[in-house]
Amino acid sequence: MPRTATPRTRTPAVPSSATVADDPSTSPVPRVADPDRRRTSASAVLRSVLEHGPVARSTVARLTGLSPAAVTEHCARLAGLGLVREAAPPRTAGARVGRPHVPVELDDTGFVVAGVHVAVPYTTVALLDLRGRVLARREVKHASTDPARVLSGAVDALQALLARAGRPALGVGVAVGGWVDRDSGTVVEHPLLGWRDVPVREQLGARTGLPVHVDGHARALVNAERLFGRAPGSGSLLHLFVGNVVDAAFATRDGVHHGPRSQAGAIAHLPLAGSGEPCGCGRVGCLQVELSERTLCRRAREAGVVDGANPMRVVAAAAGGHPVAVRLLVERARMVGRAAALLLDVLNPERVVVTEVGAMLRADCLAALREEVGAARADCVAPTSFPLDSVLAVAGGAVALDVLFRDPLGASPRFN
Repeated sequence: MPRTATPRTRTPAVPSSATVADDPSTSPVPRVADPDRRRTSASAVLRSVLEHGPVARSTVARLTGLSPAAVTEHCARLAGLGLVREAAPPRTAGARVGRPHVPVELDDTGFVVAGVHVAVPYTTVALLDLRGRVLARREVKHASTDPARVLSGAVDALQALLARAGRPALGVGVAVGGWVDRDSGTVVEHPLLGWRDVPVREQLGARTGLPVHVDGHARALVNAERLFGRAPGSGSLLHLFVGNVVDAAFATRDGVHHGPRSQAGAIAHLPLAGSGEPCGCGRVGCLQVELSERTLCRRAREAGVVDGANPMRVVAAAAGGHPVAVRLLVERARMVGRAAALLLDVLNPERVVVTEVGAMLRADCLAALREEVGAARADCVAPTSFPLDSVLAVAGGAVALDVLFRDPLGASPRFN
């Protein structure tokens, strides 16, 4: 996964159990909070090992604010669960007396997570390791968007990948556009697929026998950026996803904002200045209808650039020097920049990450996007950290990996 050499941001400290009174009858903190404290501490330790490993336990203690004894205890438990391991001790020039400080690192060899991303034309199924690296991937085209058929095809492809994986899966992450209720694991509404109140977690869990976690793909990619991409430690991060579906997600150090029933990030019908594209809602210039890949491909067909509805054909035509294809991609990127500027005005994030094919693949598109954002803020806007051929797989897997790194002690029934 792409990483940068920029200095790491200190992992937020977690409360130490030493602050709680020894006598539970006089403690201001109820004893029921202890499991939450253990989960929070274990999460802080595992995140520190992911971000900084191989890393000494003493460094983890300094980064997290936990006591050395607590870090040692958590590392031992995480090692017993197969999530961390001791790394080779650093070599020193001269002999030293006593046991060397043995660093710990993430154990990315024991388990996988499964990722499922449901797009409009196809579903991407993948296996990822604990660092978010895609190990295997398969695309399943939709013969029908009936949810039962789509999910059945995803399970069949997933089981084929797992049969060859050689290691067990901790769970399944599912990323979908539209309105996705994370708590219930339900796709509440996805107009382009025609889905309404689809119990994805229930259906996939029954077929796979694995824990299943479901979330919107923009929120999934925010978590992927914070875990494995270029934005670990960012104080606030906005992700703008521009495909057939256009939506957004916003995260601070405290986590991703979901809102009631996980409706946060629904920006499809925000008005976009300069757009005259009619929308099915009855208005003109809604963000999604202007920026969607469907609109891009329709305009390319009308201009005689390509046929069909695959945006990669427009990209290929532009790469071959077709001036109209270049113009269409740059104009779209400019409108994406206008949408990003609007969201920057409202949310004022520290960083903005954009998943949009033009900005990901073409310097002229990224330049047009940043120009529209404005010189003062252009440097805070970047394309996604993940390659085009794996970004959807990463989105699905990141849903499960986010759960793992938030609650490593309870992320799978095998751990309980």
